[in-house]
Amino acid sequence: MSRDAIQGFLDLGINLLQGYGLTETSPVLAGENDKYKRIGSVGFPLPGLEVKIDTPNAEGIGEILAKGPTIMIGYVGNSDATSEVLKNGWFHTGDLGYIDKDGFLFVTGRKKDVIVLKNGKNIFPEELEILINQLPYVSECMVFGRPCDDGDYKISAKIVYNSEVMQELYPNSPSEQYLSIIWEDIKNKVNHTMPAYKYIREIIVTDVPLIKTTTQKVKRHEELKLILETN
Repeated sequence: MSRDAIQGFLDLGINLLQGYGLTETSPVLAGENDKYKRIGSVGFPLPGLEVKIDTPNAEGIGEILAKGPTIMIGYVGNSDATSEVLKNGWFHTGDLGYIDKDGFLFVTGRKKDVIVLKNGKNIFPEELEILINQLPYVSECMVFGRPCDDGDYKISAKIVYNSEVMQELYPNSPSEQYLSIIWEDIKNKVNHTMPAYKYIREIIVTDVPLIKTTTQKVKRHEELKLILETN
């Protein structure tokens, strides 16, 4: 959850605590409590569990690994998938994060979704999506890297706007102008808060919902395939 959303709950007097885990970890790995909490973190590993960051980058971010008695022994009937995630006693979560100087764990995104630029810089889509979703007319969005001919990626975003909110905010603007309106907000309210290498360089705007699973998670690979085929 974004830090602003957490602070909003706290300002309302709601004591919001975060946790983190996966089905394969039965399921909780870490959590906050009333005494130990930090905005944006998912707390500390539960007693008896070990959590570490694998090959952290310059910012301390790497894949979250876990070990302990609540970790699964493997996927039933699927030894290949098991060997991919269980290595030397450690479960590879596929999630990225870092541990701060006080031991709090922070989750930054999914390893498979990271956009690695030609210069070696890493872009975490969720970081940018949180900022885009703060725009009042945005229903949802997806940040992705559009492949370039030189082997690099152009940081791009597909933004789903709420038609009713756009009409209320911009009653004199036809829908054909929404792209330019949203693009100005992206440049001034999102890009300017980031280092240049994280700038969004291209946007697609629509009022059609993104492709999702039954649990309402965006199917990123299907969306990207659709985008590359039609835009």
